[in-house]
Amino acid sequence: MNNQILNIIYEDDNFIVINKPAGLLSIPDRMQSEPSLKDLLLKKYGSIFTVHRLDKDTSGIIIFAKNEQTHKYFSQLFEGRNIEKYYVGVVIGMPTESSGLIEAPISEHPLQKGTMCIHRNGKPSSTSYEVMEANKYFSLLSFQLHTGRTHQIRVHAKSIGHPLACDPIYGDGKPVLLSNVKKNFKLSKHEDEERPMINRLALHSYKLIFNDENDKHFELIAEVPKQFTALMKQIKKIN
Repeated sequence: MNNQILNIIYEDDNFIVINKPAGLLSIPDRMQSEPSLKDLLLKKYGSIFTVHRLDKDTSGIIIFAKNEQTHKYFSQLFEGRNIEKYYVGVVIGMPTESSGLIEAPISEHPLQKGTMCIHRNGKPSSTSYEVMEANKYFSLLSFQLHTGRTHQIRVHAKSIGHPLACDPIYGDGKPVLLSNVKKNFKLSKHEDEERPMINRLALHSYKLIFNDENDKHFELIAEVPKQFTALMKQIKKIN
């Protein structure tokens, strides 16, 4: 068992909450092409139940149930929108409003398989956001999901003209380089090429707020990735 991958935030007899790294599938794909977080949990616990999922390239907080009763409870919690879901992400550019509510219906793209788009006949979708830090190059935003559509934050961020950094589907997919924002950038003597500040989808599942089956209140957090905060600090230094 790779304990570095299995970063446990909370665990009891009924469920487990993990800080999933970017680049790891939440659950197996149809092709069973690579190990998933669920596979790792099955090896450890023998039985595990999927409650919800994160995109492969999204990091952060995710819940799995350990028994059928808890699985049913959490599934109803998510379906009934009785769980608060917060994300943080780095977007390209600076939104004109410091906060806002994005309400735009989302459906599968008619031509591009595996891609979502805004369409009047799509499912109602609602995301609120707040700007945490901003500059003309990149901004750090907090998002709250009020619905749970595939790629919802990614699609909605694109819809307001500020796609997530390093998003290969809804943005430019380019790594975030300091040389793009710093004039007269020079490599250090020990480097042959520049290391990206961020080289993954810049989206992180940050916080879940809910009550469990016994009405115990939880407010669980997976800390904001250092890459995100380091980028904002670096830009602040040079501007």
